[in-house]
Amino acid sequence: MIGQKKISSFFSPQQAKKRPTDGEQGGTSPDGKATPVKKLKADDSPTSPPTNNGLSPEQRARMEEKKKEAQAKLASRNCPAEMGETWRRALDQQFSKPYWLKLMSFVQSERASRTVYPPSQQVFTWTQMCTIQEVKVVILGQDPYHGPGQAHGLCFSVQRPVPPPPSLVNMYKELQKDVEGFEIPKHGDLTGWAKQGVLLLNAVLTVRKQEANSHKGKGWEEFTDAVITWLNKNGDGIVFMLWGSYAQKKGSCINKKKHHVLKAPHPSPLSAHRGFLGCGHFSKTNELLKSAGKTPINWSKLS
Repeated sequence: MIGQKKISSFFSPQQAKKRPTDGEQGGTSPDGKATPVKKLKADDSPTSPPTNNGLSPEQRARMEEKKKEAQAKLASRNCPAEMGETWRRALDQQFSKPYWLKLMSFVQSERASRTVYPPSQQVFTWTQMCTIQEVKVVILGQDPYHGPGQAHGLCFSVQRPVPPPPSLVNMYKELQKDVEGFEIPKHGDLTGWAKQGVLLLNAVLTVRKQEANSHKGKGWEEFTDAVITWLNKNGDGIVFMLWGSYAQKKGSCINKKKHHVLKAPHPSPLSAHRGFLGCGHFSKTNELLKSAGKTPINWSKLS
């Protein structure tokens, strides 16, 4: 990195004692006698005076441009190939940040020595189902399922033929009561929701086999916070379904004047009976979407 002089280095001790006023140039001769003060002509002044760090505006602009170019190259090199294009563009500033580089190194080392879910090509499934601009509903989870064949990059969803986990079973029970015509399926694949603009986002996107929350605090939370921040700022009338204290804390930044926030206990067997069952969030979401002139979600269309 090019070093920069301190501003004091531009002036010798003698110069600092008596500096000419604006528009004048003068000083002392080697024998100590004062030299005549010379008025500067208009065309004598430099076109780009040094700034307070010794750089002209043009130099600062060139340095900033080169810095942006370097960050763009770094971001491009470190952005996962599996990420959807619109999501990549919206989140490109994240991919050159220190936390992201450290996170990618951690996940790579974990995969080299352990079994990690979901498979690398499915970590960003949630970005492949719809564009970031098409998101209408957000459901927040905590971290992926840690059993074989379950996680595939969509929170609460599992791949076929894996049976629905307990939390999803309770979601289906609520849907059956809340949405007319909904029939409980035998599978747990929620791809059909994601394709309609339902973002099924976990706060943490990877996990070790049979070790829940094993990748917590490694950097994924900062990245998924950036996703929520982008949607909060750039989206309009998105319905955020926040189930449980963890999701509600993560979504505390959401602007309720721009978006809709529905809160309820988590659908897990430990808390579903405390208010998730009977919350009516699925029908309420469609009412809010229709009132905003948006197409409601067909909750029965799961794949």
